[in-house]
Amino acid sequence: MKIRRNKEIDPYDNGAFTTIPGPATRFFRKSIIWQIWRFTVLNIKIMRIVIGGHS
Repeated sequence: MKIRRNKEIDPYDNGAFTTIPGPATRFFRKSIIWQIWRFTVLNIKIMRIVIGGHS
């Protein structure tokens, strides 16, 4: 990927189609507490589906 001084990216380069995450996104990706919380919520949702299917 060739980046010029004024931060223009060459068209149709691999880097031209990627987005750069913002500060909030980087925080949530790195936060262990947030990841544990989301893991717990996801597991509760899955267990509701599994338990509901066995009733």
